[in-house]
Amino acid sequence: MNGILKLAFAGAIVSALAFAQPKPKSQKEVDALMAMQNAQTADARITAAKELITKFADTDFKPFALQMIMQSYQQTNDSENTIIYAEKLLEADPKSYMAQLTIAQTLAQKTREFDLDKEEKLGRAEKMAKAAQENIKTATKFNPAITDPQWEGFKKDQMAESYQALGLVAMVRKKYDDAATQFKTSIDAAATPDPATMVRLGSAYLSAGKTTEALAAFDKVLATPDLHPQIKQYATSEKQKAQAAVKK
Repeated sequence: MNGILKLAFAGAIVSALAFAQPKPKSQKEVDALMAMQNAQTADARITAAKELITKFADTDFKPFALQMIMQSYQQTNDSENTIIYAEKLLEADPKSYMAQLTIAQTLAQKTREFDLDKEEKLGRAEKMAKAAQENIKTATKFNPAITDPQWEGFKKDQMAESYQALGLVAMVRKKYDDAATQFKTSIDAAATPDPATMVRLGSAYLSAGKTTEALAAFDKVLATPDLHPQIKQYATSEKQKAQAAVKK
């Protein structure tokens, strides 16, 4: 999860309780909200958020709780429930770009070449990513503690995620040049470029037969300081494929 997003969520409930609307309607609702915020694991957050929605059906914090459930399921790689709760969040907040991005990314990542409903799912992913782009442009801060520069950086990173989703859609469709364009746009748009997207850019170049560009992309990501071991391993493996392709 984006670092600024973690900061925002860490204080979002406290900020709402202290400074902004919506307001909880009872002390018991306050307690339920704090239990949700203080939960230490994804499963505990899901349980606490569901309890809030169940016990306080009229809570004004329902979108926030649904978002927390959605992201917690995403964290545990439960794609089915991730999409279910993203859909519920969109029902509660039709302009939720986080729900739209989550649906777009999940569908793009889980759709396979020979799925009978491949184009239906990819078309929806594409639609959700583009809708998110429009909603990100007009989004307002959900936590007053976020500074203006942090907010602008956060919005840039969310926009980058939308282009990454479009790139994933193009990869499933085997439109590798289009995928490379989307991944490159994602990297350029981000306040903090995602190393995983940089690897995907190299893979798209490699699939398009552009080995020189692929090697440059892999070299760039492998030069990233404190690179996550899994990303480093994957980038190294993909670089080796590109090197082998050059020798043929």
